[in-house]
Amino acid sequence: MKKTFTIFAMITSILAIILSVLPVSNLAVFPAIAALIFGLVAFYLSKKTGAVKKIIQFSFLLTIIALGITTYKAIFNTVELGNTDTLIKKEAESKEQAIEELEELDLEEFEAEDIDIEGK
Repeated sequence: MKKTFTIFAMITSILAIILSVLPVSNLAVFPAIAALIFGLVAFYLSKKTGAVKKIIQFSFLLTIIALGITTYKAIFNTVELGNTDTLIKKEAESKEQAIEELEELDLEEFEAEDIDIEGK
């Protein structure tokens, strides 16, 4: 049981490290919390037997590093929006073009009498 929780703690802490350096670093919080929980359970079980493994402590270290990187990126990275005026102008132009194309269509060609609905 102790080995299982230790393995889960290591896997989730490594996953947290990987996610923390990617652009989706906010997702690293979930595996980091899971790594902390698995690590605490493994630490508790190993403390009962009297032999605390260094790998559990290493898992805690990786998790703390992942949380630190995630927090740093959340605080200091800012999202900058570009000039939205050009986007608004392009959207208006595309609407005008769509309206012009619809007006140019000759819908008189498609009369209801010409369409064979029943398949006769």
